[in-house]
Amino acid sequence: MLKEEIGWLEGVERATKLKRLPVVLTGDEVHKIFTHLHGPPRLMAGLLYGSGLRLMECVRLRVKDVDFGYARIMVRDGKGAKDRVTMLPVNLAMPLQRHLAKVKAQHEQDLEDGFGEVHLPCALERKYSGAARSWPWQFVFPSSRISMDPRTGTRRRHHVDENVLQVAVKRAVRASGVNKPASCHTLRHSFATHLLENGYDIRTVQELLGHKDVSTTMVYTHVLNKPGIGVKSPLD
Repeated sequence: MLKEEIGWLEGVERATKLKRLPVVLTGDEVHKIFTHLHGPPRLMAGLLYGSGLRLMECVRLRVKDVDFGYARIMVRDGKGAKDRVTMLPVNLAMPLQRHLAKVKAQHEQDLEDGFGEVHLPCALERKYSGAARSWPWQFVFPSSRISMDPRTGTRRRHHVDENVLQVAVKRAVRASGVNKPASCHTLRHSFATHLLENGYDIRTVQELLGHKDVSTTMVYTHVLNKPGIGVKSPLD
């Protein structure tokens, strides 16, 4: 910009990002935490641990993307704007169906009250008229109240705030007595690690997590299904 020659810069090195190992819970610790979760937060945490969803993928989940027949979940517009398919835990199928029955009754009441619309991504609201009020496009975990959409000024029911689950998990971890800095994303870390411990190949886990590079998934191999790190100590 100043049109001045800087000259050759010697010995310049690219900064490297520090690598941090993820916190992983044992199966027993996950069970202890889940005993202190109830209602929708328990279902949402179940999808984080049982399906490997990210926090925002869970709160933005729509009814049409949950396939009970094939026991799978279609994750739309995940990290990197990618779609992927992951499993729907069989143990969550019935509780999730009961939850959706309540959500549908709430949606029908909203329609009677003159509301019932949800925000649609991109230009789908213009392309598919009436889709915003249809049941398949509703959020699986809607907000408890109707609010004003700042983008359009329309009063509608958005998805639940992600902070609701974050606070619920934080309280459950504290109440369970688990002495690890666990959070919502820790459940996703535990999902990947426990699959690898159960013998599933790393490429399968990579697809379920939606990682672009398998080296990202390799970080979960630091926890083995053995005490310590899988190497026998000379003291033992």
